Amino acid sequence: MANIKTKGIIIAENNMGDFDKMVTILTPNGKIGCAARGARRPKSQLMAGTQFLCFGEYMLFKGSSTYTLNSCDTIEIFYNIRTDIDKLQYAAQITKLIQEVTDENQNTYKILQLYLNTLYVISETDMNLDFATSIFKIRLMCLLGFTPRINKCVSCESEENIQSFSFKDNGFKCASCAKQDTGAVQISDSTKNAIKYIIMAPAKKIFSFSISEDNMKQLNLIAKIYTEDKLN
Repeated sequence: MANIKTKGIIIAENNMGDFDKMVTILTPNGKIGCAARGARRPKSQLMAGTQFLCFGEYMLFKGSSTYTLNSCDTIEIFYNIRTDIDKLQYAAQITKLIQEVTDENQNTYKILQLYLNTLYVISETDMNLDFATSIFKIRLMCLLGFTPRINKCVSCESEENIQSFSFKDNGFKCASCAKQDTGAVQISDSTKNAIKYIIMAPAKKIFSFSISEDNMKQLNLIAKIYTEDKLN
């Protein structure tokens, strides 16, 4: 039994009893489910810090089998997401993915960083929400070990005439090999370069580019299918 101090973000909250909550906190070291006693009382010091999408610093008490939240200092509440139904829906969508792919006692530092960066973009910028979500999904798949092969054709290893993305073989294909892959999606050079950038860019810069609306649609399709294929 011990006290634990950690930064994290609330990815789920559920009422318990008359005034308590059970919250799930994503920390750099995995998810932690803990009880927040009295968090729903009007004057509770835990009220603000136990809301969905609140990022803060938390003091937890670890018992023999459970955690209890003792105190919290709020760092960011992503106010603009809370006041915009569209932004909230997209934030909830990526949170659902985060819940699916994280567990207790897991190194989730890079996943937490990606999640926070994405929430910031959703909250503080006017970036197309589908575009931001697609970038998040592709980068998340890389962090989970599903990085697409992007340097050459996954079938013949040619570096020339790359025109498609293969879900079956997890990466780019040349025009010739793509003819044998009925599920491959044809992509433009801009979409191809966007995928390369998302995979290779520093964590803080993955959202620092733009593409045309048509290329966004290609990227959205690839991100959607690729994520569903890897997580199902």
